[in-house]
Amino acid sequence: MSTTGVSEETAAILSGLEGFLRAEVFPLHEEYAAVLNDQRGRYDETGRHVDRVEELRRRVRTASAEAGFFTMTVPEDLGGGGQGAVTTYAAWELVYRLSGPHRWLAHDVLAHWATGPSFVFGLVSADVRERVLPGLMSGEKSMCFMMSEPEAGSDAWSMRTRAVPDGSGGWRLTGTKQWTTNGPYADYGLVFAVTDPDALARRSGGVSAFLVDTGAPGFRVDSVISLYGESGGNHAIISLDDVHVTPELLVGEEGQAAGIGLGGISLGRMYNCAKSVGLARWALDQALDYAAERRSFGRLLAEHQGVMFPLAECATYVHAAHVLGLDTAARIDAGDRALKESAMCKILSTEMATRTIDRAMQTLGGMGITTEIGMAEAWHMIRTVQIADGSAEILRRLVAGRLLAGDRDL
Repeated sequence: MSTTGVSEETAAILSGLEGFLRAEVFPLHEEYAAVLNDQRGRYDETGRHVDRVEELRRRVRTASAEAGFFTMTVPEDLGGGGQGAVTTYAAWELVYRLSGPHRWLAHDVLAHWATGPSFVFGLVSADVRERVLPGLMSGEKSMCFMMSEPEAGSDAWSMRTRAVPDGSGGWRLTGTKQWTTNGPYADYGLVFAVTDPDALARRSGGVSAFLVDTGAPGFRVDSVISLYGESGGNHAIISLDDVHVTPELLVGEEGQAAGIGLGGISLGRMYNCAKSVGLARWALDQALDYAAERRSFGRLLAEHQGVMFPLAECATYVHAAHVLGLDTAARIDAGDRALKESAMCKILSTEMATRTIDRAMQTLGGMGITTEIGMAEAWHMIRTVQIADGSAEILRRLVAGRLLAGDRDL
């Protein structure tokens, strides 16, 4: 584990996190391999995780919360550890480097802002915070982020979900949400809906956020979205049919939820950068170990320049993405929104990881495409990350716009 570029405090946290993963999480994948490591046991006929899988996910979250890792990035005034962006980035990178794609329960060890406690709860009423936050902080409960729609992906201004006043200070929500991560399993949903169509048309606001109980009448998971040929998944299409929300369920100010969404997406981009670098490091480690042991044409693979030079190039880009990630996180900790830098970081990190995993797969030859190794699963994860929280094309548009606007501090 490399701790270069981080403080002694962060290095100590990373060391403790590694110990927790190895002692408490990874053994579960051996004990419950039949349901965790084989999709035929992981999903039911609807595409949802079977009860045992959700039980194990909850077990990991609650154990991590007790150990102090799950909520370490939640703001201190909400009861969390208050760790900044650098520690958050480094911790997520470590999780994915150690776990890879197969030991995926590890991906629940840290609270992700869209599925667990986060800054969002500084924007809710005291009553809602006292009622909802403890369950999320303990890991017993989870949530989902509901912004994307069938006709509104990167262009959030095309949102169609509506929140209509009900005459008593509350609203009625109607619409459809798509690509909702953790949607099939969440206890609460952070729903974005249009409350002022005129402001939305001017692209000057008009979108509000609401914290909704997923058991509320009219809230329905229509289907689970499966990816890359799997029989189930973690994403959902969700319908809201006249869902009633009371005034205290408004998050932040009415009509001003765009800032919440953008803030969350920025955090999501840094998470995806760390995930990309972590998985790339995992893949590179697999390839290097294999090249140092496997013989071909009477020599170790590592003695063939055609094998090692591409891996050396991959290592160069892995390091570059890692350094850019730490630099971007440090800018965020210093109070910079780092819009341009986080976009650059995601472009570099995700495209680098795609190339690195592909090269590692080729290095392993036939073993590289087996389910046993997990290289194909890692490639699938990275291809998904390349689209989440802004595709590379959308992010290049953002970077170009910032450069033309004079933001040229590189």
